[in-house]
Amino acid sequence: MVWRKKSGESPSRGYFGADEEEKAPKGHVPIIAGGEDGDGERVMVPVRLLSDPSVAELLDMAAQQYGYGQPGVLRVPCDAGHFRRVLDGAMHRCGISSA
Repeated sequence: MVWRKKSGESPSRGYFGADEEEKAPKGHVPIIAGGEDGDGERVMVPVRLLSDPSVAELLDMAAQQYGYGQPGVLRVPCDAGHFRRVLDGAMHRCGISSA
């Protein structure tokens, strides 16, 4: 998984600026953790982790807080450190290497 700091981007424009287009690798979903003020860390999450109960709980929290129609990249309502720990546990349970 690749983590990248997101900063200075308007939430209405989504994660990428007009001149910067990046696609998620096949089988991955971009998610931003933390940074309610527009900053946060962006990570490409393998799709198979989305069904892990811990990750699914964070997705449910995101739906409750932001709704299902949030524009741009999906954002989860937790700090980046907690999100990393949840993903590490989910990767371990699914047998995915973090390398």
